[in-house]
Amino acid sequence: MFQLNLTQFTQEEFLRDYWQKKPVVIKQGFLNFEDPISPDELAGIACEEQVQSRLIHHADGKWQAEFGPFESYDHLGEENWSLVIQALDNWSEDAAKIIEAFRFIPHWRLDDLMASFATPNGSVGPHMDKYDTFICQGSGNRRWRVGDNGEHKEFSAHTALLHVESFDAIIDEELEAGDILYIPPGFPHEGKSLNNSMSFSVGFRTNSTVSLLSAFADHLIDNDQGNELIVDPNREATQHSGAIDSKDYLLIKNQLQQLLDNDDAFRSFTGCYMTQAKHEMDLVPNEEPFADEDVTEILSQTSLLRLGGLRAFYFTDTVEQGICYINGSQVDFDSSITPVIKLLCDNVCVDSEALEPWKENPAFISFVKAQLDLGYWYFAE
Repeated sequence: MFQLNLTQFTQEEFLRDYWQKKPVVIKQGFLNFEDPISPDELAGIACEEQVQSRLIHHADGKWQAEFGPFESYDHLGEENWSLVIQALDNWSEDAAKIIEAFRFIPHWRLDDLMASFATPNGSVGPHMDKYDTFICQGSGNRRWRVGDNGEHKEFSAHTALLHVESFDAIIDEELEAGDILYIPPGFPHEGKSLNNSMSFSVGFRTNSTVSLLSAFADHLIDNDQGNELIVDPNREATQHSGAIDSKDYLLIKNQLQQLLDNDDAFRSFTGCYMTQAKHEMDLVPNEEPFADEDVTEILSQTSLLRLGGLRAFYFTDTVEQGICYINGSQVDFDSSITPVIKLLCDNVCVDSEALEPWKENPAFISFVKAQLDLGYWYFAE
């Protein structure tokens, strides 16, 4: 388990003084940090079709980018290139544990765990992100430069690389294993590897208004909602047929507003939308359903683990009614097992001791069996 070592400030002070305000280097944020995955293992994962991976290299003054899967890296030489993998938490149980250190931020905002291996002088170039990121330095060393927030001109250094023009650094520091660099959205930054190095980035992002509205419209269509038309039985005659007067404008606006004000409809959409997987998961449904007694016995002996990348949330004001959301769907459960459902949503791993009071509860056994069959949770080996 990775545990944050905050000696410069508390979690509350970090959120107050730095979160979405300014970047900061957290020296030795992880004590005695060791890579949870080796460069060779990372390269092997990038060979898989389902994995989102990129190779970025720089030679003769030109940037190049390739998308995986990759079969070989021999043609790249020994410097000036980086391998980047998105959503490593979906493919490596050990690497996913890094995310656990950041659970003081609600995980409906979590994007993924990105990892990169870089050779000497390897970099993805100077760029800006639209999300908050905690860059955790693994083995090796990288020099990071971070500029101030403001107007920065972006340009395409390659069709797959959006870079930012040169900037003055407010942070210019060499990171070593265990150091963490936090960067809010909109701050230009560039990391350059000083030797063969690994880094792991935990990203948090929200959705744009237009993406929310678009997804909400899709949700209404899928659920045959929002079909109400404007009714105005007390309409008065107009002298200006080409006008949309203030009363009609309010009618049109209220037609949309009523949908947003419908808490049941909008909460259902939000729960389903926020639990949709951000990236493909290593999903393996259970082919042989468990018997009740088998589940009870195994729960007495081992932990229950959530599949990497699976998103499971609840609303604090409706979970007691027996409602949670898992992988894009609303899931109803017996409200008597609410405490353990919250436990499963709050934690990726729940051990047998915490599950002891529930191992013979029929409602919980039924819930667990359904999740096991879908491949959403599994038993620790």
